[in-house]
Amino acid sequence: MPSPTGSVPALSAASATIFSIGIVFLGYWGLYEPTGWRAIDVIVFVFALIGFGCLGLVPWMATSPVEPETSDARIRIARHMFLAGVVAIWLAVALSVIF
Repeated sequence: MPSPTGSVPALSAASATIFSIGIVFLGYWGLYEPTGWRAIDVIVFVFALIGFGCLGLVPWMATSPVEPETSDARIRIARHMFLAGVVAIWLAVALSVIF
């Protein structure tokens, strides 16, 4: 079953939006503070990097060619990567607020 029209631009725009929210979070969180990092700081940073990696690959995965034109296998993978990226970014935000 082919993907609905507009799903590729929507996924790409949504991933770029969440990516920018994550960058703003890292700037606000204090990535460049002179104090030493605790273990939770490293965990937050790792979750943020995982989220950035997933969100950054969403447009590439959504626009990569597939063998039959009607296949939506890459769109499904892109959707899962988008979900993983959003969860990782928001988990990093939640951990930084809680701890």
